[in-house]
Amino acid sequence: MFKGTGTALITPFSADGIDYHNFGRLIDWQIDQKVEFLVVLGTTGESPAVTESEREEVIRFSVGRVKGRIPVVIGTGGNNTPHAIESSKQAERLGADGVLVVTPYYNKPSQEGLFRHFKAVAASVKIPMILYNVPGRTGVNLLPETVVRLAEVRNITAVKEASGNQAQVDETIRRLRRARPDFSVLSGNDDQAFHLVNAGGHGVISVLSNIAPKETSDMVRAALAGRVTEARDLHLKLFPLMKNLFMETSPMPVKYAVSKLGYCENRLRLPLVEASDNCMAQINGDMKECLGV
Repeated sequence: MFKGTGTALITPFSADGIDYHNFGRLIDWQIDQKVEFLVVLGTTGESPAVTESEREEVIRFSVGRVKGRIPVVIGTGGNNTPHAIESSKQAERLGADGVLVVTPYYNKPSQEGLFRHFKAVAASVKIPMILYNVPGRTGVNLLPETVVRLAEVRNITAVKEASGNQAQVDETIRRLRRARPDFSVLSGNDDQAFHLVNAGGHGVISVLSNIAPKETSDMVRAALAGRVTEARDLHLKLFPLMKNLFMETSPMPVKYAVSKLGYCENRLRLPLVEASDNCMAQINGDMKECLGV
């Protein structure tokens, strides 16, 4: 079961392609700072802007760099089921420990369509699969009853819940406790991770932990251990960054923040662009206030 803090890693770019030197440094730092797992080529990793050949290179590099120290999860979702299947098979073949599969975007399937899509992708691989619900980006909401149906598929082991609806999260947790207690519910929103874990969830797939891996992991571990005051204090300390890393489209703000720490250039690929001057000024202030950097 995926539990604790998984960092949704940025993908460092250079003028020539992927910046593997800094990518390796970032991976090593994340592991040294004790995150529980890594998510590569997700939304934060700008996966739609990575070519097919780069995708294979990034997976190979990530798995090789980590060397089994912690699990590596690869984002393989999309709105074309056969393509999501092939991407998931590729990740498994290249040594990934799991796949993260987002709800199909733009074509807006029904709940039955979502069920069949995810079931088909899961059936194509043997490694664990994490469902990813982010209706603000995809235009479709994976409902609790559908998550429970999908939990009957044994290698679907977790859901990344980024609906922003705490009542929906609570209902998902409530139903899964009866239907499949070993199923992991992970927050897809840093500012809700504290609340989700205290409602019975299991952790976070985090943007914030790109720049605050230790602090984010400490907060989640404290919440999981029932040390509510400690977890709450860390949540409130980090809250300005949790909020303002999304003041413009992610990963624009966090890519800038990671560049400030020296682990990448502040370089994105179109259609994303660099964060605005106003956003960068806000992140500068928040990093100083929350992290002392």
